[in-house]
Amino acid sequence: MTTLYIRDVPDEVAERLKQRAAADGQSLSAYVAAALTTLAERPSNAEVVARLRLRDRSDAPTPQEIIAAVQADRP
Repeated sequence: MTTLYIRDVPDEVAERLKQRAAADGQSLSAYVAAALTTLAERPSNAEVVARLRLRDRSDAPTPQEIIAAVQADRP
């Protein structure tokens, strides 16, 4: 397991994290490690865009069909 040192964390951020860790019954280290794990598991914006570009859109409505559907719903 790797050890990370984080510098220049504002005092108010560190204090808030300490309070949250204590409220969850965790050490600051365990709390931040869990938060970093959650962050690392989320796809980046670039990964989301890449996945969207790979999707099959052959059955997607055209802009004209969308406009027609919106206008059909209006009185």
